Amino acid sequence: MLHGCTYNKELQIAILLQKKFHNYLQTKLSSSLPGKNAQRKMAPNPVNGTNNPKNYNPANDDFRNSSVLVPIISWKDELEVLLTLRTQSINHGGQLSFPGGGKEGEETIIETALREAQEEIGLSRKGVHVVGQLTPLYVGHSDNMVTPVVAFLEQEQTFTPNPNEVDEIISVPISKLVQEQNLVEENWDLRGTPYRVPFWDIHRVPLWGATAMMLNELIELYKEFIEKNSHS
Repeated sequence: MLHGCTYNKELQIAILLQKKFHNYLQTKLSSSLPGKNAQRKMAPNPVNGTNNPKNYNPANDDFRNSSVLVPIISWKDELEVLLTLRTQSINHGGQLSFPGGGKEGEETIIETALREAQEEIGLSRKGVHVVGQLTPLYVGHSDNMVTPVVAFLEQEQTFTPNPNEVDEIISVPISKLVQEQNLVEENWDLRGTPYRVPFWDIHRVPLWGATAMMLNELIELYKEFIEKNSHS
């Protein structure tokens, strides 16, 4: 009986912490963000330091506007981030990513992210609470300005991958992304140039590139939140 009471108390504390992070994140997303500094920590960099740096600044304003949904599952004992493994036949195939794509017509960035998530993973919008947007990231090789839209998935649901776009749907506890042992750096050859690439080793496929850069801003905010609450 004592064991059950202890578990229930721990669960209540975890739920309270999740709610506090939800509120904290909503406030931060409408005010100050870590921004590009957080993104660049997960950016691939040329080994020689000078040749062919990745392009994160658009040369003009005729880029395509896109958005991704950063889904945070909050119905479990701890918060988890949902990711997809893209099919090999599409852009960025074989990579871990957030569901998302290009803006269509007059829809807003948020509407784009939700529509793409519905198309790619069968997201039900019931119980989905959008809390705001992270810093947009320009992806030079596809000429896309990508805005990450953060949403808490508060009601349990089953996801169904669209086989034309998604090979696998995974969820990763945020606590696992905070742990330093899961963050790795290696030298890779990218388009004929050696790069030093940071990535999260949390799946058989490394979590790197633009997705990792966008995700790291969320992780920086989570670390900041935990630090503040450890003293309260």
